Amino acid sequence: MASADSQPRFGQSVKGLLSDKVGSCSGDVIALTRQVLKGSRSQELLGQAARNMVIQEDAILHSEDSLRKMSIITTHLQYHIVKACVVEHSKNLQDQLTHLLK
Repeated sequence: MASADSQPRFGQSVKGLLSDKVGSCSGDVIALTRQVLKGSRSQELLGQAARNMVIQEDAILHSEDSLRKMSIITTHLQYHIVKACVVEHSKNLQDQLTHLLK
């Protein structure tokens, strides 16, 4: 009967080991799931960072274009100021000549 007594112990021992192994595997699956979720979140954050970078790059390019246009406008206005000064100076000279000729 020794084998009959050892059979239940062996069955319980195997059940215990199996239960421990299932528990261990469950823990591993949970840890793996957490890592996958972290990786997914990291991927989301990297995607968002890339989109933000593109938006910032577009804003920088737009700003550069605006600065270039403002530089052209400034040069144009400076030209008109110089031209206005020359016209004013010519008018003054003409007035002086007219006065001298009288």
